[in-house]
Amino acid sequence: MSIIVGSPLEETFDITNKGFELDELQGTPEFIATRKAKLATEHCDTAVMIEDVSLCFNGLKGLPGPYIKDFLGKLGRQGLFDMLKGFEDKTAYAQCTFAFCQGKGHEPRLFVGKCHGTIVEPRGENMFGWDPVFMPDGFDQTFAEICLEEKNKVSHRGRALALVKEYLESNSDDLINSLSASNDSQPKK
Repeated sequence: MSIIVGSPLEETFDITNKGFELDELQGTPEFIATRKAKLATEHCDTAVMIEDVSLCFNGLKGLPGPYIKDFLGKLGRQGLFDMLKGFEDKTAYAQCTFAFCQGKGHEPRLFVGKCHGTIVEPRGENMFGWDPVFMPDGFDQTFAEICLEEKNKVSHRGRALALVKEYLESNSDDLINSLSASNDSQPKK
């Protein structure tokens, strides 16, 4: 959320991070993010924003997709790469979906960022998740090898957060009024 924290949005909205144990859902990334946002509103009396990340292999028709965390945990990075050994198509895309929900009874708004690339043999010192096996298009380095500043410019998360920021900046007055009227949130203004 660094695209929001440290920006004028931080002066407008009281942003905190809370962890909730939510059920792991089955379905498309968009369905999962929408449902998780609605479930999160059951745990607090405020607007919520959740994030859901997918890594989709084109040769496997989008799998592992939103189940990447389980695949990574069971197979490891090398196992993710090995899944495509018998496939000519090693292209993939990383997808980050943020779902913003103003509170109970509201429909979440989705912000989807994608980064296309290729699944490669694991490499790189950054040991964050599946970064060592994903090489974004236009680069000869994996996410693990690219400096964080550059990665944030091209990554699925960076692209989704840019959409979130644009939405919040364009709608801040309406959101403040709506959230204040419903007492779902405590904006700073």
